[in-house]
Amino acid sequence: MRPLPPLAALRSFEAAARLGSVTLAAEELFVTHSAISQQIRQLEALLGVPLFMREGRGVSLTEDGRLYALQVRLALNELTEATRLIQARPRTGELVLAVLPSFCQHWLLPRLPRFQARYPHYRVIVRASLDIQDLRQGLVDVGVRLGQGGWEGLQQQRLFDDDLVAVAAPGFNQGHLPRTPAEVVAAPIVRTVEPWHAWCQSAGVAEPIQAKLWFNDSNLVLAAAHQGLGVALERRSLVHEDLKAGRLVQLTDITVPYAHPHWLVWPPRGSAKDKLRDFTGWLEEEIASYQQDVAAYRQSPR
Repeated sequence: MRPLPPLAALRSFEAAARLGSVTLAAEELFVTHSAISQQIRQLEALLGVPLFMREGRGVSLTEDGRLYALQVRLALNELTEATRLIQARPRTGELVLAVLPSFCQHWLLPRLPRFQARYPHYRVIVRASLDIQDLRQGLVDVGVRLGQGGWEGLQQQRLFDDDLVAVAAPGFNQGHLPRTPAEVVAAPIVRTVEPWHAWCQSAGVAEPIQAKLWFNDSNLVLAAAHQGLGVALERRSLVHEDLKAGRLVQLTDITVPYAHPHWLVWPPRGSAKDKLRDFTGWLEEEIASYQQDVAAYRQSPR
């Protein structure tokens, strides 16, 4: 097997080729001009071909140099990404979770102290994002997703189903809250892409024609609702604590099932079995407690 060129020589060459200057390459890599020149000469000697043409105080790539620079740049980028991925993999004492920001803020975060109290040896890292993270890369131990399941290459467990509730702040419309479905859809609406169709069909009213505000995140919808900017149709899991505390008001008894259940998903690797067992067992207890609390709230007089 032929020896590979030294990494320092490849980095020096790539920087000089990309920047078109040995001086700029030296500044980028925090070395001297002569060090870059020496690395390039060593690389040319190893390869047996000239990579640069010297023109006065400047340099330009030969055709061989141009082709080599393209391949070296790709290889260095792949090495950089491989290093980033291996460094980002969860360590033994870390539990890395991937969740939606809204689920994290309104459901998971208030409960996490109980997990940490039970398992103080874990360093919990929460990666909240609206984008679906690729758990197959091994950068996350476990995730909570909304959907229909069936994600390729992942283990998955259905957690619980949700429902949609029409809510508003107690002070919305100076306290004169809409109480009938017709009044709800006639009020100013704040919404995400969550459809109103099923709720309106169940209520026997036409869908609201114009929303007052649109957001791409349920956190912002709820913030707007809290400020009294309009009525929101949101998942019960996000508003349950606010309803109990009186920070939001459920406007009618009409609720409809949310189309996308909550799922626990994780990559099928053996190294995280203990983490998965601990987190899953705790989460199942929290879900059971939450569902009992929801049932009690729905039966209580309001």
